[in-house]
Amino acid sequence: MSRLRAFIAVELPLEIRQNVQLATSSLRRDTGPLIRWVALENMHLTLKFLGDIPSENVEVLTQLTVAQADSFNSFDIHLSGIGAFPGPKRPRVIYIGIQAPAELEEFQRQVESATRRLGYNPEERVFSPHLTIGRVRQHVSADDQQKIRRASKGQRLTHLAQPE
Repeated sequence: MSRLRAFIAVELPLEIRQNVQLATSSLRRDTGPLIRWVALENMHLTLKFLGDIPSENVEVLTQLTVAQADSFNSFDIHLSGIGAFPGPKRPRVIYIGIQAPAELEEFQRQVESATRRLGYNPEERVFSPHLTIGRVRQHVSADDQQKIRRASKGQRLTHLAQPE
């Protein structure tokens, strides 16, 4: 039985992902190889991380997710500033925050509930919608962390236009 590392996510329109890359180009340039940047085709909004699952479960999870999604009308999301997990002093993940409408939060709760009924562990952390754009490489020095903090703090998303 093969296993896959899996999650349930919302794929963002290509135009938004391209705009994110453009808007963060100076941050990417200023931090150089300190961060592994997420490729354009891999940017997404994670609703539920499942971990390593049997490949046989993918089909039922796909059906479940489509059924949940079909119960919602489309909605807008708004991208906000750049942040870091677990925090700016020791950045490990660089992200763009998402101002979540009530529909997105409800969709995430329904996905969480449905996966729990299938035996997947519930997420212990509160849902914090974000778009991961990079992961800080392991073993970066304190000076490198400071460089990342300065570059992130100075980053503005003024060039980030969203489709209407």
